Amino acid sequence: MTAAGGPLDGRVAFITGAARGQGRAHAVRLASEGADIIAIDICGPVSDTITYPAATPEDLAETVRAVEATGRKVLAREVDIRDLAAQQQVVADGIEQFGRLDIVVANAGVLSWGRIAEMSAEQWDTIIEVNLNGTWRTVRAAVPAMIEAGNGGSIIIVSSSAGLKATPGNAHYAASKHGLVALTNSLALEVGEYGIRVNSIHPYSIDTPMIEREAMMAVFAKHPSYLHSFAPMPLHPVQHEGKKGLKEFMTPEEVADVVAWLAGDGSATISGSQIAVDRGVMKY
Repeated sequence: MTAAGGPLDGRVAFITGAARGQGRAHAVRLASEGADIIAIDICGPVSDTITYPAATPEDLAETVRAVEATGRKVLAREVDIRDLAAQQQVVADGIEQFGRLDIVVANAGVLSWGRIAEMSAEQWDTIIEVNLNGTWRTVRAAVPAMIEAGNGGSIIIVSSSAGLKATPGNAHYAASKHGLVALTNSLALEVGEYGIRVNSIHPYSIDTPMIEREAMMAVFAKHPSYLHSFAPMPLHPVQHEGKKGLKEFMTPEEVADVVAWLAGDGSATISGSQIAVDRGVMKY
C-alpha cells in the first residue's frame, strides 16, 4: 500500500509509544494516509512497578518496517518521554529531516493496579511521571516548533476512559488521565490562535499488552464492588484477513481510525474536545 496523494500527504507526525499497540497502529495509519513519521518509544522497562512486558527495540524496528511498507519515511528513536531534552532533540532532528511538524499523537503511557492507601510511592510516582508529566514534556518539545513553523496542526492526546470516570483499583492511572483532560483543554485555548487544534481521546478496553487480565481480576476478586465501575465491552463483529468473528476488546486499529480523523482536515472545527472511543460503553 502506498500513501501518495493521501489526505495527510506532505505532513509529518510525531508519535510517542510507537513501538507496538496503539502507537504502532497510529503510525501505520497516518503513514498510509501520507504522513512521514517521527516515532519514539522507551523500548525497555519503565519501573519495577509496571509488571507487564515492556516494548523492545525489535518492536520499534517492526513499526519502522510497517511504516516504510506504506511508502512513507520514518525517523525512529529510543526515547523515554520523561526526558524533555531527548524529546526536544528528536523533534529538532525530525524537522531537520522532514522539514516540518504538523501532527502530534501523545500516546505513550503505562498502567498498574493497586488501591490508593496500599500502593507504594514509587507506584504512584511512576504513573504520574510517565502519563501526565511525560505527556507535558511531549507537548513542551513539540509545540514551540509547530508555532514557529506557522503551519497550524493537530495534537491528539491519548487519555483513557479512566480520564472521564472513576476507576477504583487504579486511581493513580485515573488521576494521570484526568490530568490530561485539563492539559488538553488549556492547551487548546493557548494554541488556537496559531491554528493548532488539541483534543483528547478516551479509549476503553483496547487489546494491547497493557491489559493485564490477571492483575485486574485479582483486584476485582478481592473487591467485587469495583466491577460496577468497569462495564463489559459487548461482543462485536470483526473481520480480519477474510475471517469473521466476535471480539470482546477493541483493536488498536479502531482507535487509529479516530486519530486519523482528528489529524486530518475533516475535523478542522474540533478542538478542546474529549472523544470517547468506547462503542458507547461509558454510557452504561
